Amino acid sequence: MRENGGAASGPRASHPSLAVALAPIAAAIFIFGAVYGTVSAPEMGAPMTFLASALVFSGALQFTIAGLLLAGAGPAALLAAAVTLNVRHVLLGAVLRPRIKAPAPARAGAAWFLLDETVGLALTHEGDAARTLWRAGPVCYVAWLAGTAAGLAGGSVDVLQSAAVAVFPVLFIGLAALSCRNRSGAVRAVAAAAVTAAVALAWPDARALAPVFAAIAVALPGGDS
Repeated sequence: MRENGGAASGPRASHPSLAVALAPIAAAIFIFGAVYGTVSAPEMGAPMTFLASALVFSGALQFTIAGLLLAGAGPAALLAAAVTLNVRHVLLGAVLRPRIKAPAPARAGAAWFLLDETVGLALTHEGDAARTLWRAGPVCYVAWLAGTAAGLAGGSVDVLQSAAVAVFPVLFIGLAALSCRNRSGAVRAVAAAAVTAAVALAWPDARALAPVFAAIAVALPGGDS
């Protein structure tokens, strides 16, 4: 699963960009996991809520199931929702397949980490897509489990939801940070993510504009240090 090439241009050189992109993504996943844990526990109980995060590992599906349970939906509706939401993974896998050079066992394992976020990273990150899934996926998985556990531990749903709204724009800055190829770009991407989160939390009315200004800051030309 390793690429050929020298140390300067090989996988090691791409790690900073992947790490910069993963930081806000993991933060957002953690917060959404906390919201899920808080919302689902009254309906499913703490053990089943955490088990769902460990075995399903799909924020979109788990939130949908939680909403359906709150609405009193039956097994047929739950199954239909699961099939409808998960069929997109077939398309995501088909898109990534030409970029995957790993053998069958590695591909099968990487499929567990086939998320919207990790697919975005794999599509924009150089090298074998399976390797990107293996590196980014475990971080997202741990963040989701940790967030679910934090939500189960207690806390205000309103506070968690406000935090999720604030962090969500930062996720996209993290994905954009994959284009960074120098220290200046990486520093500006991290700064933009921090400023976006701070402004969104402190000035709710500017939440829609904060990511725009932050993205402009990241896009401005910088030095190649």
